[in-house]
Amino acid sequence: MREEIIPVGSDTLLGEVARIKVQGWRLVTLSCTEIDETSVDILYHFDKGLELKHLRLAAAKTSPVPSISPVYFAALLVENEIQDFFGLKFDGLVVDYKGTLYLEEEALKTPYCRFSLRKAASPAVQEGPAVISAGPATDEPAAAAENVENA
Repeated sequence: MREEIIPVGSDTLLGEVARIKVQGWRLVTLSCTEIDETSVDILYHFDKGLELKHLRLAAAKTSPVPSISPVYFAALLVENEIQDFFGLKFDGLVVDYKGTLYLEEEALKTPYCRFSLRKAASPAVQEGPAVISAGPATDEPAAAAENVENA
């Protein structure tokens, strides 16, 4: 199996994705990794004839990323999931759940980010520090300690 990783920018992403689709590549999924408090890496994974191709986009959390869902409709689910879990926004989503695909509107934290960009609705609702630590989110201190011990 061969692999290729191609770095892309926000301005070239949609054109590259459209070119890949015309060439017969299948969208496998997207993956997102937090780099620091201001940026993430998004990998777009494609398959064709047991060959893998990946597009790598370095994105700022504060700037929307172009959605590839107009090209690959199924991408809307993974892009909405990334919005929920990483707090990133996608421009042009064909169906936008606005951060509530998995999370409820009242959720104040993005679970897969060490640093949350969401603001609390009111001081009475917010619990704990504004910056969350890496690891599983839980309201029970004993459960959190148990998770660390079992890791």
